[in-house]
Amino acid sequence: MQIYTNDDIRPGVIAGLRIAVVGYGSQGRAHARNLKDSGHDVVAGVRHGGKGWTNATADGVPTAEPGDAVRGADIIAVLTPDMAQAEIYKTVIEPNARKGAALLFAHGFSILYGRVVPRKDMDVILVAPKGPGDLVRREFARGRGVPALFAIERDATGKARDRAMGYARGIGGATGGLLETTFKEETETDLFGEQAVLCGGAKELVMGGFTTLVEAGYQPEIAYFECMHELKLIVDLFYEGGVSKMNEFISETAKWGSVVSGPRVINGETRARMKEVLAEIQSGQFAREWIAENEAGKEAYDALVKADGDHPIEVVGAGLRERMAWLHAPKTAEAA
Repeated sequence: MQIYTNDDIRPGVIAGLRIAVVGYGSQGRAHARNLKDSGHDVVAGVRHGGKGWTNATADGVPTAEPGDAVRGADIIAVLTPDMAQAEIYKTVIEPNARKGAALLFAHGFSILYGRVVPRKDMDVILVAPKGPGDLVRREFARGRGVPALFAIERDATGKARDRAMGYARGIGGATGGLLETTFKEETETDLFGEQAVLCGGAKELVMGGFTTLVEAGYQPEIAYFECMHELKLIVDLFYEGGVSKMNEFISETAKWGSVVSGPRVINGETRARMKEVLAEIQSGQFAREWIAENEAGKEAYDALVKADGDHPIEVVGAGLRERMAWLHAPKTAEAA
């Protein structure tokens, strides 16, 4: 797979284009600030007096009501939560977007599952940094960048690829390394990673380990350190150098336990459940159920999230983390 860099993208490829960033949360704030600092004409589409308007004003990013921001834009970056995008497109974007504008997403959910059906005159593109907004901004401020994915769903104008790659360059994605994908691949792999490994899988593994130790009579505080606190140390090694770096820095006893016991916990049965999760994503079942849950008021969602928050590991962890001064240090100016 080719990894594109800044050298592969003409510096002025989207020069003079107005970019409307609709949604000023974690990603929206980072994208808008980075684009502005890259010299682009950016406006944040936010409600006057709201949190997004307050933050954008403090950041020196021009603001406008969402409909007004969209009306003059060549690229419209839709960076609101997935479940809000259908209504925003219908009421704000579709009636106000100029002909031939590009509709840009940072996640393909709304397009892949038919939540948003863009007008036929519009380019439909994706630029997805592989990191949270805080990191996207922090690395850009340091002159570096977070790797990003880009995809072209529809090239109505013949300019979609240039628009996507130019936008990616503007937020630092090509500095970190830019990879081409599709809306389908980005969405399905992102959902699978969240559910089976990064959020769902890791959370259940940590909570399961904690519960196993506590039920066996070990102190909850000790169980917390072994099953949650020290996980960061291992993840950092993965992040920096993969499994090889972890094996370089852990003890031989830990390595032996890893290779003989790890496959007993994460085994063929676990991978079969992973395949089920992936199949539900690929078929659209997960999306349909999540959309239905939102439309029903998210009662089950709220109950399940609350159960996680009430788990004993959260109670024990909160007390222990209060004693970890480094967790409460103020953010650096670069991240502010």
